[in-house]
Amino acid sequence: MNPLCGRCNLVVYPTEKVNCLDKYWHKRCFSCEVCKMTLNMKNYKGFEKRPYCNAHYPKTQFTAVADTPENLRLKQQSMMQSQVRYKEDFEKSKGKGYSVVADTPEFQRMKKTQEQISNIRYHEDFEKKKGGGDLPHHQPGNPGQAYQPPAASQNYHCEPTPEPVRQEVAAPPPCAGKRYRAVYDYSAADEDEVSFMDGDVIVDVQQIDEGWMYGCVERTGQRGMLPANYVEAI
Repeated sequence: MNPLCGRCNLVVYPTEKVNCLDKYWHKRCFSCEVCKMTLNMKNYKGFEKRPYCNAHYPKTQFTAVADTPENLRLKQQSMMQSQVRYKEDFEKSKGKGYSVVADTPEFQRMKKTQEQISNIRYHEDFEKKKGGGDLPHHQPGNPGQAYQPPAASQNYHCEPTPEPVRQEVAAPPPCAGKRYRAVYDYSAADEDEVSFMDGDVIVDVQQIDEGWMYGCVERTGQRGMLPANYVEAI
């Protein structure tokens, strides 16, 4: 049995049937409810199971709600519930806002540096409190009394190691010593040393240690220390 048309309520045959909006229509009856423009499956818009064209499609309008006492009460109640939930969430999240930091080598270095700085400040404050103020300083009027730091304190300041200073050796009295000949040129590096040239004769030579001698350059008459590996015995 053939269905009826959704607009004219007449029988719709298969050759002219349009199935849309849960109804059957004649092709000529499938038109806009307002302007009666014939529609098809591509340009129609449905509203409440009725076809409309794009120009006359009903627009949705919002309904204005009056601020009645009941609506105001509901609004205030909603705001109070929102504040209560916010406070509950804040209390739950309190103390849990720490971010996990990766234990990288750079972070370990910074942590170690902070610990060293804290230790230095702690010892400085401890010494100030112990001495009643600033740390005691050595008084120049008492040369025999030097300040001795407490055994508990630690020196965190690295100072450069002083270079060993060679002690000056007093010139021995002139006497008849061994004679040596220079095999290399040598320029004095200190005031107590002597310069010479290859072939110079060194007289009154005395052995100071394994590496150094004391003698007089016969050509210049200068006396001083000279390296032992720059000369040979005559």
